[in-house]
Amino acid sequence: MEIVQQTGTQVVQAKSGALVPQGASAAPAGGEYLTFRLGQEEYGIDILKVQEIRSYEQPTRIANAPEFIKGVVNLRGVIVPIVDLRLKLGCATAEYNSFTVVIVLNVKNRVVGAVVDSVSDVLELNRDVIRPAPELSSSAVNTSFIMGIGAVAERMLILIDIEGLMSSADMGLMDAMTTA
Repeated sequence: MEIVQQTGTQVVQAKSGALVPQGASAAPAGGEYLTFRLGQEEYGIDILKVQEIRSYEQPTRIANAPEFIKGVVNLRGVIVPIVDLRLKLGCATAEYNSFTVVIVLNVKNRVVGAVVDSVSDVLELNRDVIRPAPELSSSAVNTSFIMGIGAVAERMLILIDIEGLMSSADMGLMDAMTTA
């Protein structure tokens, strides 16, 4: 994995390699995951959904938008909504500093930005290191967007279904025709 800084924009170039599926079918398939931090926790999303990684810039606020939708930015002529995943996923704090970045995603042919505390690296995970998402009471915790937990050495990665999360009805980013 290589992260290249070009005029304020970081671009992730992922390595490629063959995967040998193993393990239970309840866990997601192996693959390459971009890992990032939200607070003290480490998360992973499918690298194929990532368009680029950019340093955080203050978006233009949208009136009456939910707190987790920070606004929009102009990305080379495309107006991109910016979602703060820290606020959406209930992190205790959402501090903006030099490590704060925006992961630009391509979700169902729509470009969306996700604010995270920092990006760690790209990991290739085989199915045998991915455990199914924990079963918790839906009234206590919404785990519908957790695909599984990746256990790599001492690290625990919460693998997020970023497409499902960003296209959910409560996000309001995709219309009914896009999500069908």
